[in-house]
Amino acid sequence: MRVITAKSAGFCFGVKRAVETVYKQLELETEKQIYTYGPIIHNEEVVKDLEERGVKVIRSEEELEKLTEGLVIIRSHGVPKRICDMLEKRGVSYVDATCPFVKRIHKIVSEESERGSYIVIVGDPEHPEVQGIRGWAKDNVSVIQNAEEAQKFSLNSCGNAIPCRQKVCVVAQTTFNYNKFKDLVEIISEKGYDISVLNTICNATKERQTEARSIAEEVDAMIVIGDKHSSNTQKLFEICKKACNNTYYIQTLGDLDTNQLRSVETVGITAGASTPNNIIEEVQNNVRINF
Repeated sequence: MRVITAKSAGFCFGVKRAVETVYKQLELETEKQIYTYGPIIHNEEVVKDLEERGVKVIRSEEELEKLTEGLVIIRSHGVPKRICDMLEKRGVSYVDATCPFVKRIHKIVSEESERGSYIVIVGDPEHPEVQGIRGWAKDNVSVIQNAEEAQKFSLNSCGNAIPCRQKVCVVAQTTFNYNKFKDLVEIISEKGYDISVLNTICNATKERQTEARSIAEEVDAMIVIGDKHSSNTQKLFEICKKACNNTYYIQTLGDLDTNQLRSVETVGITAGASTPNNIIEEVQNNVRINF
């Protein structure tokens, strides 16, 4: 069996930086309890290892508000501005491990919102990154994740007396599907608003998606490795599934059904931005050895 592993698979810059930040703080802070606001990244194996080392995950804003001491590390996905303001007001120490590419979107949204632009975020409204971005805009903001929502989008339906030529600033969740983003922007652009589009999809995401599609098109089976809560891994799976019907989504080697690979000659492997290299190598080596 021939195994092709994507060169772009595994930790991206922002995820690597966030994880290293927590391990570094574990070395530096021997007295304070270390917390992360939400899982530092979307990977259960990494979060589990950090918890075993004493890091506690704060799962809600209400829980965070009760905190009076310790050190809080803000996850790679970022948080709404009010979270930073609240920690500062309460005098709780924190380290911001937000991905720099996400922080750039926070800055864009904040500045454009201050100028009076209506903000459109293309992404998953339930994803913490999008919720964080939304929290840096004023009230004039919408989240759009599919063609139906893009077609229904109208400033006149937002409940505000907004002029037709209102400026609209469009940004994207960093891990959003690039081709889907272009399609949604095209729909919004046809509405005649004074629109500015900022493609804030991370270059690493686009390269990862492009490489995954290319590999999936030439193999008999495709393995996509990543946490079930990882947005970018879910999108990789969708892309690969379109190109290769025999595409399998696993979190660790234990999820792999080897019987599904018995009759194939070529297998492709890719992984989400929150997948540690040791898990990718374990899957890759197992497939090569056993087949």
